[in-house]
Amino acid sequence: QVQLVESGGGLVQAGDSLRLSCAASGRFFNGQSMGWFRQVPGKEREFVAAINWSGGTTDYADSVKGRFTISRDNAKKMWWLHMNQLRLEDTAVYYCAAGGVPYSLTVATEPRKYDKWGQGTQVTVSS
Repeated sequence: QVQLVESGGGLVQAGDSLRLSCAASGRFFNGQSMGWFRQVPGKEREFVAAINWSGGTTDYADSVKGRFTISRDNAKKMWWLHMNQLRLEDTAVYYCAAGGVPYSLTVATEPRKYDKWGQGTQVTVSS
């Protein structure tokens, strides 16, 4: 059984930085893409960032490009989302996810392409 556990969320002010972590346990397969998604009440879960199995390909939502960076360490079975210049609209529950085509050179941005999910961590940005 694979489990994904997020950490690092919290309450910050606009302009601050925050780093989210996701740790995988169990028989985790490093050949999968890893992604970060977020969701606010009443809205669908939206793509934030993704990284392929090797770390050679990344993709970001337009709203976070230039501010967020995704990274991973396969040996540690962890990946991170570094968030800089946080805005009020970044407030959401953030989820890490694993999935996609094994050993792909590209990454998926649709939530349905990911089959493993963490429980989520709240990020609240205040003015």
